[in-house]
Amino acid sequence: MKSRFKPKYSIKKGDQVVVISGADKDRKTPKTVLSVIPDENKPRVLVEGVNIKTRHLKPNAQNPQGSIVKQEGPIALSNVMLWDAKAGAATKVKRERKDGKAIRVSKKSGEVIK
Repeated sequence: MKSRFKPKYSIKKGDQVVVISGADKDRKTPKTVLSVIPDENKPRVLVEGVNIKTRHLKPNAQNPQGSIVKQEGPIALSNVMLWDAKAGAATKVKRERKDGKAIRVSKKSGEVIK
């Protein structure tokens, strides 16, 4: 059964995030979100340079040799936290309404997140 309301996430494509758990855990260096994969049960996110998977491609007309490609795999949305540049650390997000629009605000520094 389809749900009537679209889920809302505090992380969007293009945001700077830090990985807070898992094999690629690093709370000091921010990385860019490539895409958010919404799902009711397990929302996932693609982060640049995290969860690298190796994929072997068969030879074809464009690539007669075949190749090995390294690409990012999705990780759970709960394993990343938004990066606050002003505070220089990971932060939680609160939602506020300003002029009839919902905006995201950093809980650490109080800055509006673009």
